Amino acid sequence: MKKLLNENAHNMFMRKAIILAAKGKGNVSPNPMVGCIIVKKNKIIGAGYHKIFGGPHAEIEALKDCASPSGSDMYVNLEPCCHYNKKTVPCVPEIIKAGIKRIFVAMKDPNPNVNGRGLSQLRRSGIRCYVGHLRNEAEKLNETYIKYVTTNVPFVTLKTAYSFDLKTHAYTGDSRWISSVDSREYVHKMRTDSDGVLVGIKTVLCDDPALTSHGAGKNPVRIVLDTHLRIPLSAKILDDKSKTVVATSFISDHKKKRVLENMGIIILELPLKNKKLDLKRLLSKLAGLNISSILVEGGEEVTKSFMEEKLFDRRVIFICPLIIGRAKKIKDSAAIKQISVIDSGRDIMLQGDIDV
Repeated sequence: MKKLLNENAHNMFMRKAIILAAKGKGNVSPNPMVGCIIVKKNKIIGAGYHKIFGGPHAEIEALKDCASPSGSDMYVNLEPCCHYNKKTVPCVPEIIKAGIKRIFVAMKDPNPNVNGRGLSQLRRSGIRCYVGHLRNEAEKLNETYIKYVTTNVPFVTLKTAYSFDLKTHAYTGDSRWISSVDSREYVHKMRTDSDGVLVGIKTVLCDDPALTSHGAGKNPVRIVLDTHLRIPLSAKILDDKSKTVVATSFISDHKKKRVLENMGIIILELPLKNKKLDLKRLLSKLAGLNISSILVEGGEEVTKSFMEEKLFDRRVIFICPLIIGRAKKIKDSAAIKQISVIDSGRDIMLQGDIDV
């Protein structure tokens, strides 16, 4: 019974560390989200989390938050860092200096610069280390980081909004607005939680989107797939509200490339694959720009390309209660009412009635 109680206490403190870590979402990338709790005699005496990229790590924040950490336990959702080739000093020497007695770590850091080395240094100093409490929760929290540091490829989410007749726009190209205000606000939050948001040139030409978070948080890097460099120099996506990357071919207009670069736009030249930009090469180059996660909001063609090559990690679909049919404008679509969402084995059935 005593062991069970101890395990419950360890899990409770680790969960508090994970909850703290999540407060850094959208602000620390490409670093992981990390939270830290310091406990002495079963009481929390210090707590901290990694708040912003380039700022102090969670362990340092927690140590600064307590007066006397010597002899205490530390709970942290990710193995403390031990390498110097980054913006901040490593945490391991500071933990040792503080006199921490035991450290509980939810998961090892898969970053090749760490990957068990931090724990080894802590053990050599005499600190008892325990790994694995709430490992699954810790891995889920930092799934983007894990994908990025283990593959050198960003975590990719494909998002599409469909009408009830499975269209993304009217035949005229009009797509504003298929989704509701609530859905659009949710997508704005998805953008601020992502390092980059990606669309194709057709979306830019049809909708002229700004692709910002609209006040929901930080703005992502805007990424445009534009094989033939057709982007208008007046496009909203080229403003200075956030960085913009234009991916294009080696053979597109070189003078226009220079003009865009003089505007502060990052130009990525890519080879063609089946007459389209090589998406694998694109993701590799974006990772080199410290972009660890991408929200793809492109149209059907861009989404299809990512799906065909299986270059995505998550699929998000919004189904909107409209029948577009042959309407020229989304606002002229027929409405659907009394919508039901029904589990049908492994499937999901949607049912709705036309509002006449």
